[in-house]
Amino acid sequence: MINLERLRALAAVATHGSIARAAQALHITPSGMSQQLSKLERECGHRLTEPEGRSVRLTHAGRVLADHAAAVMSQLAAAEDDLAALNDEVLGPLRIGAIGSAIRTLLPVTLATLATHHPRLIPTVRDGEVAELLPALLRGDLDLLLIENWSNRPRHLPEGVAVRTLITEEARVALHEAHPLGDRPALRLADLDGLPWAACPPGAEPREALVQALRACGVEPVLRYSISDHATQLALVAAGLTAALVPATACRQAPPGVRFLPTDPPLRRDVQAAWRPRAETPPVRACLDALTHAPTRLADLGLGHPTEPAQPEPTSRTADSADSADSADAANPMDAADGTDAADAAASTEPTAPAASMSPTQPHPPHSPNLTATENRTSESDVG
Repeated sequence: MINLERLRALAAVATHGSIARAAQALHITPSGMSQQLSKLERECGHRLTEPEGRSVRLTHAGRVLADHAAAVMSQLAAAEDDLAALNDEVLGPLRIGAIGSAIRTLLPVTLATLATHHPRLIPTVRDGEVAELLPALLRGDLDLLLIENWSNRPRHLPEGVAVRTLITEEARVALHEAHPLGDRPALRLADLDGLPWAACPPGAEPREALVQALRACGVEPVLRYSISDHATQLALVAAGLTAALVPATACRQAPPGVRFLPTDPPLRRDVQAAWRPRAETPPVRACLDALTHAPTRLADLGLGHPTEPAQPEPTSRTADSADSADSADAANPMDAADGTDAADAAASTEPTAPAASMSPTQPHPPHSPNLTATENRTSESDVG
């Protein structure tokens, strides 16, 4: 009889294209993977792989058996889903990957909600950038992601990944309050040539969005400070050393002396939950529900004021166009002041740069971005 785990190994090689990548996906060593395939060859009486350069490829028999293996694995996954559906109790591990700004804002209230309602759930959180978190989701190393998607460089998500937009917010340029450009109602990106910037490290979505937005206006960015944390970037801005592009949720972290201005053209970002529908376990569903209501709970705690409740509805739009229409219609979260914080505190400190003419009032950073309720699902095929 053919061993199920050895069939799984062959299906992994067919999916990932090499023994090394298949071994990584199954969390075993390459030598262990080779042993599994050798035993499977003896069991079925056919040679299943043959050398191809420094790697291997499937023989005709290997491809035939790999097709059956894929069908068996799919049926087994369906059986596991059916069994999971019999018991919707939320317990056990939940592996979350998230960008730093989502960890600071949405996750604390979400995890507190889960701890109250599902005490047997064991969530773990991994910090990272979208480029490294998505492969981990596809490999099955993570169950749920909190990622970002910028309006000027929409991300194309792989098949089998669904997204739900939790927050849509404006991005602002942060300048020292005495900067000569600080009295403008909006900053034309084309006027920022030669301005030094603090930005996230290379590969991070906010940095790439900044670079692309400036270059689209004919400006080559001067990226002087590579810092992943928005709060630290804003500390440098307050010292009069640099400028930074930050999302609305980061504006609350600003020290005195920082002025926030909208961009022309405007920039927005979505904070989204991403997961694989074929791996949508009760813990994942519980976390999605808590995340959907997290902006409202933040408002109840005085940390935000979403404009409408979250009522996610599946749509057929592709992942890279998520919420383009919703974002265009959303109210500008920076239009009105909602308190006296950074700007008033700044009035009592002496600026580190020569004073410039300024507008009589400073728009305060929003305490709540706009909440959207869009969910996008690509092909339901499980590509993990």
